Amino acid sequence: MSERVVAFSTVGSAQDAERIAHALVERRLAACVSVVPGVVSHYRWQGAVERAEERLLVIKTRGDRLEALRAALVALHPYELPELVALPIAGGHPPYLAWIDESVS
Repeated sequence: MSERVVAFSTVGSAQDAERIAHALVERRLAACVSVVPGVVSHYRWQGAVERAEERLLVIKTRGDRLEALRAALVALHPYELPELVALPIAGGHPPYLAWIDESVS
């Protein structure tokens, strides 16, 4: 896995988004979690097509912390099956990437 990753998850309420974002940063599992309101998700769940208004969590972290982040997210998340997908960060502003490294331990 890349040295740094951006991970995504969705959550239904603003309160859950704030609680999870704060916990991940406080535990140094993420350098930053951006909460994006106004996401509408369409998905198949238990045989039916569903629609939900959600908030997107954009999580900046390191690849070597992804497993600990996953465990915390699953424990904190209200969904039965929380979303977590991660993509490698191929490049970026070097001081920002260094800040991710410094912030996540």
